[in-house]
Amino acid sequence: MRYHKIPDETVRRLPVYLRGALYLSRDGAVSASSKELADQIGVQPWQIRKDLSYFGDFGTPGVGYDLRSLISRVNKILRLGTGHKAALVGVGNLGSALLAFPGFHIYGFEIAAAFDIDRRKIGRRKAGVLIEDIASLGLLEARGIHLGIIAVPGSASQEVAGALVTAGIKGILNFSPCRIAVPRAVKVITIDIAMDLARLPYYVPGNRR
Repeated sequence: MRYHKIPDETVRRLPVYLRGALYLSRDGAVSASSKELADQIGVQPWQIRKDLSYFGDFGTPGVGYDLRSLISRVNKILRLGTGHKAALVGVGNLGSALLAFPGFHIYGFEIAAAFDIDRRKIGRRKAGVLIEDIASLGLLEARGIHLGIIAVPGSASQEVAGALVTAGIKGILNFSPCRIAVPRAVKVITIDIAMDLARLPYYVPGNRR
């Protein structure tokens, strides 16, 4: 099912709601009010109600959300129910950290393949994943992989993005500090850690000049 005209910020918050619901459920809760869920994840209750309203009726007035149902429906909206495999390109410091990061599993993600150009890394395993030669990127779609993660220097990011698209990738998480151009059918989400850090001092009291 596709949902149209949903604000990007709403979609951005849905995984946060899912994580909060999962944590509450694992602590033994069966249901939760919007306030209880909001307290768990640090947002306003009205924001949760507004975001979920884009996708139909959630919860029961005076009772709250059935957590099992909420988890199932958000998983369906985000298309997370069947699990997803991703290919990582670039096994440097950042790429190695991504391979070792356990947080992907809560949403059903698995980094199933890793690629690099460094001959010293190719053929070795990192966090249980074999590092392959980027020259053998091949058809990832045939391996059930349709998501890509770019963790290479900016100068190589566009070339890597092109190779991933050619290999059948439909969605890219880009950690390089450069904008990449891909066909409209391919979704790119760019995460620039340094840029986000550069915003932080603005909000720090006593740090303004």
